[in-house]
Amino acid sequence: MAYVAPIHQPTSVRHALRAHIFSAEEESLVLSKANRLEIWRFAEGFLSLVYSKPVNGTIAILQKLQPIHTQTDILFVGTERFEYFTLIWNQETAQLEMVEAFRDPGERHMRESHSQDKALVDPSGKHLVLHLWAGVINVMRLGVRKDVALKLVDNDQVRLSELFIKASTLLYTETGHPKIAFLYQNTPDSTDSKLATYRVTSDDRDRITAEFKADRERDIDCDISDPRASLLIPVRKVEEEIKRHNVRNVESARAHIGGLIVVGETRLMYIDEVTKTTVESALKKPNIFVAWAEYDATHYFLADDYGGLHLLSILTEGVVVQGMSVDRIGNIPRANELVYFDSGMLFVASHYGDSQLLKIDLTNEESDQLVQPIQTLANLGPITDFAVMDMGNRGDENQMGNEYSSGQARIVAGCGVYRDGSLRSVRSGVGLQDVGILADLQHTRALFPLKSYNSEKTDTLAVSFLTESRVFRFDAQGDVEEVESFCGMTLDCQTLLAVNLPNGHLLQVTTTGAALLDLESGVGIASWAPEGERTIINASANENWLLLSVEGTSLVTLSLTNQLMAIAQKEINPDDQVACVHVAPGMPNIGVVGFWTSGTVSILSLDTLELIRGASLRQSDDDASIPRDLALVQILPASTSGPTLFIAMEDGNVVTFEISPDMEFLKRKRVVLGTRQAKLHLLPQENGVFNIFATTEHPSLIYGEQGRIIYSAVTANEATCICPFDTEAFPDCIIVATDSSLRISQIDRMRRTHLQSLPIGEMIRRISYSPKEKVFGMGCIKREISDGKEVIQSFFRLVDEIMFRPVGKPIRFETLGYTEIVESVVRAEMRDSYGNLVERFILGTSYTPDPEYAAHVDHTGRILVVGIDENRDPYIILSHPTRSQCRCLGILGRNKIVAGLSKTLVVAEYEETSTTTAKLTLLASHKPATHPVALEVKDNTIGLVDLMKSMTLVEFVSGDEKENRKPQLVERARHFESVTSTALCHVDGDEWLQSDDQGNLLMLQRNLDAVTAYEQKSMRVTAAFNLGEIVNRIRPIRVETSPGAMIVPRAFLGTVEGGIYMFGTIAPQSQDLLLRFQEKLAEILPAFGGVEFTRYRAFRNSEREGDGPVRFLDGEMLERFLDVDEATQKEICEGLGPSVEMMRDMVEELRRMH
Repeated sequence: MAYVAPIHQPTSVRHALRAHIFSAEEESLVLSKANRLEIWRFAEGFLSLVYSKPVNGTIAILQKLQPIHTQTDILFVGTERFEYFTLIWNQETAQLEMVEAFRDPGERHMRESHSQDKALVDPSGKHLVLHLWAGVINVMRLGVRKDVALKLVDNDQVRLSELFIKASTLLYTETGHPKIAFLYQNTPDSTDSKLATYRVTSDDRDRITAEFKADRERDIDCDISDPRASLLIPVRKVEEEIKRHNVRNVESARAHIGGLIVVGETRLMYIDEVTKTTVESALKKPNIFVAWAEYDATHYFLADDYGGLHLLSILTEGVVVQGMSVDRIGNIPRANELVYFDSGMLFVASHYGDSQLLKIDLTNEESDQLVQPIQTLANLGPITDFAVMDMGNRGDENQMGNEYSSGQARIVAGCGVYRDGSLRSVRSGVGLQDVGILADLQHTRALFPLKSYNSEKTDTLAVSFLTESRVFRFDAQGDVEEVESFCGMTLDCQTLLAVNLPNGHLLQVTTTGAALLDLESGVGIASWAPEGERTIINASANENWLLLSVEGTSLVTLSLTNQLMAIAQKEINPDDQVACVHVAPGMPNIGVVGFWTSGTVSILSLDTLELIRGASLRQSDDDASIPRDLALVQILPASTSGPTLFIAMEDGNVVTFEISPDMEFLKRKRVVLGTRQAKLHLLPQENGVFNIFATTEHPSLIYGEQGRIIYSAVTANEATCICPFDTEAFPDCIIVATDSSLRISQIDRMRRTHLQSLPIGEMIRRISYSPKEKVFGMGCIKREISDGKEVIQSFFRLVDEIMFRPVGKPIRFETLGYTEIVESVVRAEMRDSYGNLVERFILGTSYTPDPEYAAHVDHTGRILVVGIDENRDPYIILSHPTRSQCRCLGILGRNKIVAGLSKTLVVAEYEETSTTTAKLTLLASHKPATHPVALEVKDNTIGLVDLMKSMTLVEFVSGDEKENRKPQLVERARHFESVTSTALCHVDGDEWLQSDDQGNLLMLQRNLDAVTAYEQKSMRVTAAFNLGEIVNRIRPIRVETSPGAMIVPRAFLGTVEGGIYMFGTIAPQSQDLLLRFQEKLAEILPAFGGVEFTRYRAFRNSEREGDGPVRFLDGEMLERFLDVDEATQKEICEGLGPSVEMMRDMVEELRRMH
């Protein structure tokens, strides 16, 4: 049974449009990323995300409609499974709400359309045309009456004679009746292009759909001179000074503004919609255009397939079209969509690289200033390959990560396609960046930021040690000096608390007493000491009160506004002791105390020390956990939640309660932060909200986001204590103490994805990491235009892991007559000619014959072994030609190379004969069903996935010279289904994980316990799930888990859409509960867009479709439990067994893993 959850959400933008979502005056940007809708708005010239919502389906269509009786637009969304719904923004709930939902019932009986325009909306925003199936369109319109103005009325489904449509668009018309244009070809393999236009409706009220008869209803029917034309641009009309009249002699008519542009690779054609007059212009250079956006009626932006941005200009005399020109104005990522805003901003939505917001200034005389990047939305997609560097730790190659480190794992991925290709180091978490090292100090116990007399900002740091305290002063330039005295503070003992008070005094609490000091003179104002030379153990204060624990057996409250007068004192039961105390900031009279023996926590009134409320933290008789630190703060805004009590337990757990106005303990949760107690450090934020930095072996930042409390890993594993430090020279910083030093650092306020990018300008086809050489070996493919021709070249490059920059001279694959493409790169330790283990990269390539040379080669691929010399230059040791393409590689033992060739799997023995020469000896071969796509080697077993016939398990059996037995590959098991595979990974034991080109995940297992031999050779499906994204690579991980862990992380998945997912297996004792829990969630929680969860996550390919996920858990679905109110949580938990509190703790624990 399996579990999958996102570490990094998909970032590839497939669809983008501008729409009036919030009001008629404000235009917003709407994006679709895999299964997520996002709404962005402009703020101070930049885009900011204001709304994000997941959809039960991969979004394939995104359009907007303009109802008659509303001032805002509605969104039309369609998924890859042909389910559609409309959405409108609700101002009261600040949410997108569904208007209606429907699905296309004819999908199984029709051939899918290959047109790039599958949903068209006319300029009025009232008519919608869906072109989903070849030769068929669906015509729909919005209702006219006010009660149905938001509803779509299905006019009709019409058959077309144009079967192979490349592009289509709805035109601007003088009459207002919708008219559609089709750019099509006669057959799928023909290279011709034709244009046809039709009126969509046949009546004056636009309610009856036309029949689209080619012989009677075609308005324009013409051939396009450029057979590779692929874009249609509708041109709106402009006001004419002199009204034109119908011309009897059409041949003498001139083309006016208002018609259609056909964009080809070599030519442009303009067609007047009224007179059918055409104007053609040749392009200066051939190009492939992929997206467009309107600048004004005579200028249009064009994006090409190679990352160029162009301006198409219609050359006119008045309103008469004379010609067209295209000029390159800048470089952009390869665009999927262009969206232009009237403010001069152009948004480039890209699936192949980063999306960008550009500032357009076409009046600038400087050609390099026409287009200026303003903002970049990072995109990891497509992830072609990746390497897992560490699991939140940095140790040797075999060091295992901990079960809560998956979310902070560092992954280095090859991202982007061709010109947008880059190498990216990705880590998710709260970033901590060192600004400077203050001092090399060991065994720091506490840190206290202070202000000197008349200072508006912090300028002093008090550092407490076991037997002394030290003080450091900072000036406005950041210079620091240690001082021997500060405002009369006692420095020859440990300081438990030091804080500035609002009245200008300084409070210091040591183990022997408390003192109020005057900041200006350093004179002591008041002091207090416990009787009988007893020791103060804990201290906490707010503006009015100081709460002390003396010897752990006595509680004392002192008034800070009345000269440290003892207001209340309470002796503790001799059978119990005080473990920790806390005075709540922002709650004037509230204190919290944790007790050692009883394992309880109490909320007290500080003026009397009387109990207000109490709660036991132990859930069973043998539970001996002890509260060690407390924090009662406003972690979420007061408008959404009350204060939250955090209790750090001795065993590494953090227990939380929401505290009601009458101090009741509500909504208990438990989160595991580590194996030892955490220290809670408060970081004040705006509006009375706090973040909490929890220091343990795996530090975390606790903060509120979107109504939820988030626990996010921090990149500071050695931190022992911290404090806020907002100075003139170091604004918004913190001080971090480790076992050996003090550091000044900047910290993120919340979790984010930390990217380090190295632009390569080439597609990184494959990547492998060498831990001994500390370099990445990359097989790269470069595509460019040279002299009007497309040129493709391959390289092998090295990148230094530490400096994150290229090293050495790349190896270039270039041979006259064919193009060599890098298909696979793996790293291995092989024995050199002296018998020593050395690092080697093994490459597999394929040849593509150059049609210009019509080269014939006996070999269509190579296996290369590459070494690295002392200058860190790669050099070829072995170049072994193969008779077929080498698609994938693996390593068997220390000296055997496993190669997946086209139609053949081979095992060859590698032997180095000198420092620059080696040989390969074929040992065994096996014939797979078709073409191997990926392979994985586990001991002597080779898992192989096929292009069409799923997975095969093959065992390498060594030969025996004495028995004259040759080595051989023996097929042990096979999955007898047709699956177009994309990636493979060994999970555990006899279990394997496979992905396919429909976004499905399959968990397969050998059926060794079967009765018949045939059944034993059949691999059975133990879990099936539709991820909704194509997985390009699966990498196994090794994680050490606790004995009672519910989930064991097994692998990371990198997808085409830029998503990175954690895959894990579920412990047997948790399987039944979690499955029933997911079923209850799917049953009770509303499905956004009306798409059922089970249908969305069900396995589906061309041969079969499941009823729902099979023994697979969706981590995102489980986490939705935390977003609903307690009444809904109780309804979900009814009949499950565990309480609501236990289920909340369980989901929090699952979320912490990623």
